[in-house]
Amino acid sequence: MPEIYSAFASEVKVNQETIEGLQSIEYVMVKNRQSVGAIGSDERIAVYFGLKSVNGKLRVASGNKTLDDLLQKDTEFSISATLKHRDTTRKVTFDSCYIEDKSFGMASQGYGETIYSFTATRVREE
Repeated sequence: MPEIYSAFASEVKVNQETIEGLQSIEYVMVKNRQSVGAIGSDERIAVYFGLKSVNGKLRVASGNKTLDDLLQKDTEFSISATLKHRDTTRKVTFDSCYIEDKSFGMASQGYGETIYSFTATRVREE
């Protein structure tokens, strides 16, 4: 059976502080991979792996002072997301994070929304 998590029941914290007004969290983890080809052949004979990068976004209604301060002060922080649905729980932790950039938008007849992009040294999924 698939694990389906509810945004309503889930929680995201930055340095143990719940992010109020959080609309979404998304992330991508990419492993640098290089193929090794055989001499005289067009086939791959091996693969080696390099740097792993973790990039994510926190989408917040209006804005968040804590995240603004982390961006201004270039301060390292951690993010912990507890994803829930009924009795099912999954914890996702991002270590050694830094805010990379911030963008703000507001549509007519809507509300302001800030997107904070971050990088992390690693992501742990439990």
